[in-house]
Amino acid sequence: MEEKDCILLQTLFEQQNLTKTAEILYVSQPSLSYRIQQLEKQFGITIMHRGRRGIEFTPQGEYLVKYAKDCMQQLQKVKEHLLSMDNKISGTLKIGTASSLGRYKLPGLLKNFHTEYPDVEFKVTSSRSSELVNSVYKQDVHIGFIRGDYNWPEEKHLIMTENIFIVSNKEVTLSELPALPRIIYKTDISLEAVFDNWWKETFSAPPTIMMEVDHMETCKEMVSSGFGYAILPNIVLGDNEYKYRIQLRTKHGEPILRKSWMIYRKDSLQITLIKAFVDFIKGLKLM
Repeated sequence: MEEKDCILLQTLFEQQNLTKTAEILYVSQPSLSYRIQQLEKQFGITIMHRGRRGIEFTPQGEYLVKYAKDCMQQLQKVKEHLLSMDNKISGTLKIGTASSLGRYKLPGLLKNFHTEYPDVEFKVTSSRSSELVNSVYKQDVHIGFIRGDYNWPEEKHLIMTENIFIVSNKEVTLSELPALPRIIYKTDISLEAVFDNWWKETFSAPPTIMMEVDHMETCKEMVSSGFGYAILPNIVLGDNEYKYRIQLRTKHGEPILRKSWMIYRKDSLQITLIKAFVDFIKGLKLM
């Protein structure tokens, strides 16, 4: 099976649609259908069934897609090792990042790295930190930038420590919070656990949830509009935003901090590009 066949199968499996797959691969739909038929003859299987609702892969077809993905990963590793043999810093660096880091911190880092190594390209994907841990372990990405503390068995480097604040557009006190409207947002389980543990340690009554939104940035705007207060990490807050803010602290008065990490596989440092990027990040002061 050729490389283009592997790409075809992976794209078709992701799209579950012949027309969209043909458009993405810049081929005609008859050509795409013909190549699928040739693969079915080659392996003596039915890859998928066509119906009114689209296509459905057979168990044999799904296994072939997995094989194609494994082949592409192995081929990528071979290409990376070959590029590393002449010690030239080039190729494509695959990075997985938590969305907030991807929005507020990563662009500047990548710009500075690219200035130093202009032959490097980037493939960046955003995901929840819990999912990124698995992506780095499976080597779907080379480097992961995650937020919070997760059980990661390999290499990691602390890149940032930040404070967490209760923010409001008017003055509030801690004792008032249970009775005041609170805005919450979808986030990773590690940050939710921080909030929940702090609340249970501080109050006996549950919070008064007034609104739930999908992102931190949306939550911040709702706070600015006066819908209630929120608990937000400093990464989304400007230095002069929110005159009324209270730093989150333990019952002993210690600040509750949010940590961000760079994680990677130790054996990936054999690739010159990945080692150069890891060394670059380690050489920076904590953000």
